[in-house]
Formats: sequence, structure tokens, C-alpha cells
Amino acid sequence: MGKMDFKYVRIQGKELAKNTMYAKGIFSMCWQLIQDDVMEQEDADLFREIDGWFAEHLPWPPPCKNQEPVVCWFKTDNSEEMLKMIRPAMWLLERYNHPFYVVYTNFPGEIVYEDQYQIAAKTDGYLQIDELQSSWSPEDA
Repeated sequence: MGKMDFKYVRIQGKELAKNTMYAKGIFSMCWQLIQDDVMEQEDADLFREIDGWFAEHLPWPPPCKNQEPVVCWFKTDNSEEMLKMIRPAMWLLERYNHPFYVVYTNFPGEIVYEDQYQIAAKTDGYLQIDELQSSWSPEDA
């Protein structure tokens, strides 16, 4: 299955957001680097420009404004421009050695908001941690 066979894509980190118990998104990670005085001024200004472009071109979902436990995903079928504009923010994360992942899915959860470019899906705030499963290695048989 190729990445374009998926409906949604998200850039997220290793840290969890307290209200969602889900991996923080790229905007939250970059703002955190600015608030923690990690980013140099020039890089912080670059991110502010990126964030401003998105504020102008991408609707801010009401569930996000209300800090509801939702996670936003870009739609893969028509978000080429969005993904192109987010690449400099990904570069900033790399520049500051901040790990992130590009995650593709068809199962984001219950969709509670949708516009032309994105969806917001509910999270249940539950983090499942499973016991270590027994090995499936043929060497252990």
C-alpha cells in the first residue's frame, strides 16, 4: 500500500498532549520550541510566518479552538499545497533534533470536523499499554 492509498496524514512527535493523550502535532511542537527558548530568533520568525500562512489559508476547527480532545489530520487527496507549506516546519524540527513522524492512516477515529483540507477526530484520552507479547521469532520455537 503506497502512502497515497491513505486518506489522512499527520506530522507528530513523541510527546503526548495532556488533553488528548495523543502525540502532539507539528504546530504544538514548534511552538513549544519557541516558548522554551530553544529556537533562534530567525527560526522562530520563520515558524511564525509558516503559522501565519496556515492561519490565513486553513480553517481553525472549532473543536481545536475549544481545546476538545481532538487530533487534526490533513487529507491526502487534496492537501499537496498544505504539505508543501509545512515542510519548512519539518526542517525546523530536524534542525533542533526534535524527533517527529509522518503518520498515514485511514482510521483517525470519530471525525467531528471536516473541511476541504483537514479533519479533526475525537480521541478517547485513553492510552493503551499492552504487556510484552511472547516472541514470534522462529528461533524461539
